[in-house]
Formats: sequence, C-alpha cells, structure tokens
Amino acid sequence: MKRRPFPPPAALAICVALAGCSREQQAPPTPPLEVTAVSVTPRDTPVQFEFVAQTQSSREVEIRARVDGFLDKRLYTEGDMVRAGQPLFQMDRKPFEATLQSAEGQLEQQRAKLAVAEANLRRVRPLAARNAVSKKELDDAIGFERSSRAAVLAAEGEVRTARLNLGYTTIASPLKGLSSFAKKQEGSYLTSGDQGMLTTVSQVDPIWVNFSVSENELLSYRDQIAKGRLKFPQGMDFEVEVILADGSVFPKRGRINFAEPSFNSDTGTFLVRTELANPQGQLRPGQFVRARVFGASRPGAIELPQRAVQQGAKGHYVWVIGNDGKARQRVVEVGDWVGDDWFISDGLKAGEQVVVDGAGRVTPTAPLRVARLAPQPKLAQAAPATVQPPGAAGRQEARP
Repeated sequence: MKRRPFPPPAALAICVALAGCSREQQAPPTPPLEVTAVSVTPRDTPVQFEFVAQTQSSREVEIRARVDGFLDKRLYTEGDMVRAGQPLFQMDRKPFEATLQSAEGQLEQQRAKLAVAEANLRRVRPLAARNAVSKKELDDAIGFERSSRAAVLAAEGEVRTARLNLGYTTIASPLKGLSSFAKKQEGSYLTSGDQGMLTTVSQVDPIWVNFSVSENELLSYRDQIAKGRLKFPQGMDFEVEVILADGSVFPKRGRINFAEPSFNSDTGTFLVRTELANPQGQLRPGQFVRARVFGASRPGAIELPQRAVQQGAKGHYVWVIGNDGKARQRVVEVGDWVGDDWFISDGLKAGEQVVVDGAGRVTPTAPLRVARLAPQPKLAQAAPATVQPPGAAGRQEARP
C-alpha cells in the first residue's frame, strides 16, 4: 500500500491561520451592554444637618434651707412632677413660732412707749409755747417721741423677720418641674449654708437641646457658602427636630435660640442651643438624642445615585454618555451624600447623561443600550445618611 506524503510545515501553518481567520469571521458581534442612565438636572435642594445632642433643663433650681433648724418631714414623692408653690419639706416650726411671738411682744412694748411719748409731747408743746416749761423739757419730749417711734419701726422689722423665718420652715418649689431625690432625711439639722442643700427641681417645659459644631464643620460651611454651594436661611432661622434613641421623632419642633459666641478651648467646638415645647414631659434632662436641623439649601445642586460614582486612581469619576452612544470617564468632585444620592460639586453640566446601573462594567469602546433610570420616591421623614463634607468627619446631612 502506498503512503501519502506529509504536507510541508509551511503549508500546514498556512492552513491553521486560514482556519483561525475563518473562525474569527464567524464569531458573533459583542451585544450592547444594558445600562441605565440619568440626566444631570441642577436644582435647589433643601438639606438637613444632623448632630448628636443632649437635653438640658431650661431652668434648674436648687432647693435649699434658708434658716437653721431640724427637718420634720419630706412632703413630696421623689422623682415626681411638682407644681409651682408645692411644699416639699417641712422644718420644725415651734422655735420660730416662739421667736415670732417674742418679737410681737417687743413690738407691743415699743408701741406703748411711743403712745406715752406722744401724749407727753402733746402736753409739753402748748406749755412751752406759753413759756410754762423750759426749752430743754420740750426738746427732751420731742427726742423721746422720735426715739420711741424709731424703736417701733425696729420692732416691726424684727416681727417681719421672725414671720419670714417662720415661713421659710415650709420649703416649697418655685416652679413646675421634675423633683430629684432628697439629700436630707427627717430629723437632720439643716443650716442655711452649703450644708442646706435638700434637692433640685428641673423645669422640662420648655426644654433645651444642646449640640456642638466643630471648627472644621464651621469652616466647611463658610467655604461652601462662599462658593455658592450652600445657603443658610435668612436671619439664621433654623428649625430643629429631635430624634429619640429608639428612632422615633419627637412631635414638637423648636428653633435655635442661642449660639455660644466663642469656641471651647478644650473641645474646639461651640455650643448651639434649641428650645422645644415639652408639655407632656416626654423629654427628660440628660437624654442623648439627635438634633436634625432644617432650613439650609443647596442652590443649583447636582445629585447622582451613589452607585453611579466610581473610585479610581485619580479620584471619583462617572461615565458620561456622548453623542455617539459610548461612555467616557469624567473625573468629578464629590460633596456630601444623603440617602441614595451624592452631591456632585464640579465636573458635570446640565443635560449630560450619566450611567448609573452597570457603571462598573462599562468600557470606553463598549456599545451601550441605555434605559432611563426610573425615579425613586423620597420620603419626607426618611432617616438621613452619614455624609462627609470637606474638612469634617462624622457629619450627617439629609434632604427631605
């Protein structure tokens, strides 16, 4: 049997190359990448800032003994809401009643002496006019009457002091508020000095909510305002909402009524205070809450969903769809983020199309099949997300 000769190597290589070309020509074209896109639309956007805050009594009064004596009884339940004028403690009244009685007796004695002095002066004055008595006797009568009148005034003052001291034995609350525990018990000897502290009463309606703004945050706000990226309300008329520890929102809103003019040298922050109505006493002094501040806005702000913004070696970038239907990278400057959106400070223009879903798979040469991103409903009371403004860490901002 006659064998066929093998083809030369050159001819074999040509056949392999032709076969490969044939397969490449038969490979199907790459299908377009399906993505969603959003049109850049600048608009004025209200924003909210959120701070960690703590409640404080708008008026806290120390209940102290104003006279020295023994404590008879406590007249209130510790921790209860007490009304203005409600008796809280009762001291032993008997020594003060005796002092008042003695003072009243002294007053009556001085009044009797004054009556004698006045009668004597009435007798001496006409006699002196007829030169029936000496001028000295008239002067003595006048002096005795005046000293008696002064003694009556002094005795009246003693009676008033004794009556006041007797009234101080009943120690009442000067305001409506929450009572604290009693620091002295029945039978204790009270003094009117530092040892006379009995309890405290804290007014809770209205209540204060305090939070601090750091120097970095303040400088960031000023910089954004100067660049036109942030706008505060006229007259700094901010409205404040309080979020409790369980996430519920306190029903009453308040307004900022005080801002510390100088920074605290220890913390590098300055204090901001809000006053809220608290008729039911739901907020108690010392609670840690979150204060959500309304009133600021971002004029002409550009927002993009967070998933549209990528992180690269040169910073943040997005894919912008050109007129040829292909996407190109665009470096952008990002600002704060809120919810599912990210504020874009620079790098985009109105009307441009930006890839949102599928941005991680886009390449400059890939054909795209673009669908418009469906708008997502935004809840007015949605919880804000953490944001990172330039120069500040841990800042929170939200948009209704």
